[in-house]
Amino acid sequence: MNRREICSLLPAALALNALALSAEGPSLPSITIPFDQLPVEKGKGAQFRQIMKGKLATGEAVEMHETTLEPGGAPHAAHHHEHSEVWLVREGTIEITINGTPHILGPGGAGYVASNEEHGVKNAGSTPATYFVVAMGPGADSFTPPQVLNKGTAKPGL
Repeated sequence: MNRREICSLLPAALALNALALSAEGPSLPSITIPFDQLPVEKGKGAQFRQIMKGKLATGEAVEMHETTLEPGGAPHAAHHHEHSEVWLVREGTIEITINGTPHILGPGGAGYVASNEEHGVKNAGSTPATYFVVAMGPGADSFTPPQVLNKGTAKPGL
């Protein structure tokens, strides 16, 4: 097959790719959500607000949530998963442990946890701590944060 024949197949290949992407379901629409309209899930020492979950128009899976932990609280034990996560601290002080190494973050602080790295979080301060997590990559759109699965089992002082 020569270069001209290969190039003539390109539009068909792109069309098939577009069909495959659309078969996975619709992408997330642009949206704004006032904070007071986000439903709150409550567990022992933690509050959780699901913000969004789905696929971007470019095909990546994404999930975003906000968690508030009471002083000394942890939403779940250390864990790992296929998708990556970005952490953004709104208020308070949290300790994110990545592969056994603790990192302290305060308001405006950010962290990144790569795919399959073990990580955990706890409130390392004396006031409530609130942070956002943006999960991206394989499985993020079907991921349910452990604090929701284990509702009522978030433990203070972990």
